[in-house]
Amino acid sequence: MTDAQEKAKPVRRWRRRVVLGAAAALLLTSAPWLWTQIAARGHVHDEADAPAADVVIVLGGEVAADKRTPAPRLAGRLDTAAALVDSGRARVILVSGDGGGESGDEPAVMTAYLTGLGIDPRRIVADPHGLDTYDTCVRARDVYGITRALVVTQAYHLSRAVTLCRQVGIDTDGVNARCDGCAAGLLASKAVRDYFASGKAAWDAVRARPPAVTSPPNPQIRDAMQAG
Repeated sequence: MTDAQEKAKPVRRWRRRVVLGAAAALLLTSAPWLWTQIAARGHVHDEADAPAADVVIVLGGEVAADKRTPAPRLAGRLDTAAALVDSGRARVILVSGDGGGESGDEPAVMTAYLTGLGIDPRRIVADPHGLDTYDTCVRARDVYGITRALVVTQAYHLSRAVTLCRQVGIDTDGVNARCDGCAAGLLASKAVRDYFASGKAAWDAVRARPPAVTSPPNPQIRDAMQAG
């Protein structure tokens, strides 16, 4: 072996370690996202083939600048939930979001929009303390007594939402929300954001984090199912 080959050995070993370290880091950071994808497999549906459940949960989102109407992606979620009720695949809608959100009162805006679509207001229950996806799922179980539900959000967010709700014990199927006008760049950026958000989701689930706001049991879902 030549002197040059001897000198190259440490360099090759260093490169190998760098590659292996990078691969290990990628696997570690990807594990939570893979968990959400695998756990949700078989439980994600398009609107047309969604199964039935008494309750459909709509995850909150940005309110438009007028603070009275939902922004387009949130409107798409609400349109999808209303269609599920109209088709008989759900009976009650739980709108869960931040009642003191930066863009406005998400559940109040969601409720008004659904009522404008013709949904009986007695069939709508608002949770103003669904501050994130995990909190929404835990509160749906603990506060509203939900054991079976559909959850509606856009595709880039759906597997994480389904996985978290199933993780806390709700028999959950996800329905892809409408996303009219969603540009490819927007969808890509949201998918990247959700990839990194999966790490927090996994950590919340592992330590069974309590929601930011705890509330006593609320009979509104039960009452809504008995209405009309």
